[in-house]
Amino acid sequence: MKVTKNQVDDLNMTVSIALDKNDWAEPRKKKLNEYRRKAEIRGFRRGMAPMSLIEKIHGGQALGETVNTLVTDALNQFIDDNKLNLIGEPLPSEKPSDNDWENPDAFSFDFDLAVAPEVNLTVTAEDKIPYYNVTVTAAALKDYRHGLLKQFGQLESGDKAKTDDFVIADFVAGEQKVEGAYVALRSMPEEVKKGFIGLKKDDVRQVDIVKSFPNEADRAAMFHVKKEELDTLPAEWTMTVKDVKTFVDAPLTQATFDQIFGEGVCKDEAAFDAKVKERLQAEYAQESDYRFMIDAKEYLIGKAAIQLPDAFMKRWIKAANEDKFTMEQIEAEYDLFAKDFRWNMIRTKIMKDQDLKVSKDDVMKQAMSMASYQFAMYGMNNVPEEHLTKYAEQLLGDRQQAERIVEKVEDDIALTWVRKTATLEKKKISLEKMRELTK
Repeated sequence: MKVTKNQVDDLNMTVSIALDKNDWAEPRKKKLNEYRRKAEIRGFRRGMAPMSLIEKIHGGQALGETVNTLVTDALNQFIDDNKLNLIGEPLPSEKPSDNDWENPDAFSFDFDLAVAPEVNLTVTAEDKIPYYNVTVTAAALKDYRHGLLKQFGQLESGDKAKTDDFVIADFVAGEQKVEGAYVALRSMPEEVKKGFIGLKKDDVRQVDIVKSFPNEADRAAMFHVKKEELDTLPAEWTMTVKDVKTFVDAPLTQATFDQIFGEGVCKDEAAFDAKVKERLQAEYAQESDYRFMIDAKEYLIGKAAIQLPDAFMKRWIKAANEDKFTMEQIEAEYDLFAKDFRWNMIRTKIMKDQDLKVSKDDVMKQAMSMASYQFAMYGMNNVPEEHLTKYAEQLLGDRQQAERIVEKVEDDIALTWVRKTATLEKKKISLEKMRELTK
């Protein structure tokens, strides 16, 4: 057996592995003997079939398995002996093979390998990265306060339907009747909604339910049928308004203060306003931190200037995903992938050089944060800790979710170190400009 390396450039190499008959003949014979010992062929006792018959049945398979094992072992040994830090996995060369499996003798296999580049990067106070502080305006504070009170508000009966209100109505069409259906004006087409604004209790009108409620899932739920049964319903119905429900902001009471910020945290409106401002500033700080993460990554990726074996990586992505993506799709997304790959290398170097570690507490804290965020998306704030813990454990029980959580923790740890080490160029910015910048 002969293993030959051809260094294409600093990051790419081709490894050729040549076998002659002396390399594979004896291992193949042992493989055929294994097949013979296990063979159960009619007319022969187990393990007693003639080798000529075993050769005829399993000869090609034994050859393929033997050669594959020899080549794989030789390639792995070459990688270990040369202490290669590879990107991805070795790929079979794209050049045509002239191996003759029908008349086997000598074989030759070529593999393309790409080594991970060295990351040369230091971070000091001389490195300057922007950090944007979002200005809290009186108007933003007022809107945020209103939004909180609206979030914790409730539906109450109103006089006339407004653009975001609900109408509770009975619908009748011949012998069919649906009572107490909720009609959300906010979900209706604008041209239809105009005819519903101003409706009050006991108003009666004819309604085309297909035009008024074009969303089939909503219409099916409203009329208590399956989506596939919608065609059986008549289009024209008589609607009688039974009530108008309008969403009313939560009142400025102790119960509201306790519901939003926890029991006893705010004793009066002034304390409530101070807490609202504190929460808004915390959210703005999150915006600032998120923008810093983007800017820091961009800065460090640019400074490190890591060269990648792009052609090899595109082939590797395609092979690793079992050809689920075309090369055209990979080309379209490659720049984003390469940027993420470079950042992963930089983060790994920072973690190693600075001896930064991820603890179990860090991972659980991040999982709890994700759990809290997901509950909040459904309007569920102040979820008891035991529920958050249970959901966080479920997230960590999913391998892909757990990997993402650990990666986020590593990002936070590495970027916290960068933030403490580099010089932050602090700049004031409006929320609108910050979001425009982030887009």
